Amino acid sequence: MLIRTEPLSQRMQADFERLRAERRQRRQALEESGLLRREGELPAVSVSTTCGVDGAYALERLVATDLVAAAAVAVEGLTPPSETRFWPEPRHRVYVDAEAHEEETGTLARAVMMGMELELASQAPHDVVFLDGSLTTPLIYFNQALNRAIQAPDLRLTAHLRAHTLDYLKAYHTILQARRTDRAWVAVPKYSVRREIGERFKWEMDDRAMLTNLLEPGEFTDPQRLEPPRQPWHINLDLLPEEIRGQAEKLRDEIIHLLKEVRVVYYRPWAWLPALRLEMSRTVAENQARLATVIQALRFQCSAPGMLEPYPLYLADRMVKHLSRAVPALRQVTSQRLAVTYGGDIGDVFLNLHGYRTEGGR
Repeated sequence: MLIRTEPLSQRMQADFERLRAERRQRRQALEESGLLRREGELPAVSVSTTCGVDGAYALERLVATDLVAAAAVAVEGLTPPSETRFWPEPRHRVYVDAEAHEEETGTLARAVMMGMELELASQAPHDVVFLDGSLTTPLIYFNQALNRAIQAPDLRLTAHLRAHTLDYLKAYHTILQARRTDRAWVAVPKYSVRREIGERFKWEMDDRAMLTNLLEPGEFTDPQRLEPPRQPWHINLDLLPEEIRGQAEKLRDEIIHLLKEVRVVYYRPWAWLPALRLEMSRTVAENQARLATVIQALRFQCSAPGMLEPYPLYLADRMVKHLSRAVPALRQVTSQRLAVTYGGDIGDVFLNLHGYRTEGGR
């Protein structure tokens, strides 16, 4: 494998040399198109309060059951130090339960994680709220989970989704609508293959990779429409009770409409950072004062070279990553408590709670 790195590095060097040689021409084309903008063009705004929301889920496959955990956490930004408006507690959400063996469990747990993230983000009183991932991700996760839940009606996760999906959709709708002028929700996906700008210039790379090489520190791109999906967006709501299905369907239709209005901005705040992909509501992106608030907040929260994303998202990510490590500890504590109260052979407890595989994600 080490021997194969030599031709690999040679191919990558050739690609990087080509990018460097074509940089001036491509940057000039970007400037002439009117898409290239600078921080100085935006109006001056006061320092903003910020927070970041991230989540994770973990699934440990045991001999007799599955141990499921999902969590979401909100972390306040660096500058200013605190938000004086009321911020409801707890500033985290946790779901832990045991499930019968079922193939669909992970998909449902992921949707619960995403729903808890949206609830936290919609309740945060900060001027700018950062979300990990794309604004389209919740819709995809919800649709996958609600389709799979129909095939697993006996899971506790299915009952949880049936009871909470309407609340999750309301939070999602609030974030996409962004009606309040003192609040902006911004999704900051780490990885994206979308090419809203690249299609126009026929770039062979995705937008974030190319713009990392083209943008100078303090520059950003003019807001662009989100690239449409290959298939129409949809959420299957057949799982929900009839008394709330009509309300949920109305929310779903409005969410799909609002997703079509999402705008994308690429911004490079500092020389040590790659271009950041920002997804936000059209009401935020096309209002110069609200856009200036977002840009300034990102500049403050990305001021440490050791972090390649906004500080509150970085810290939230560090926290939730430990969830998969915590699940074996939860299993051990549960085993010890069962061993004290179980009336049968204590060996049955440890045998049935033996773990052989842990799955998870964010």
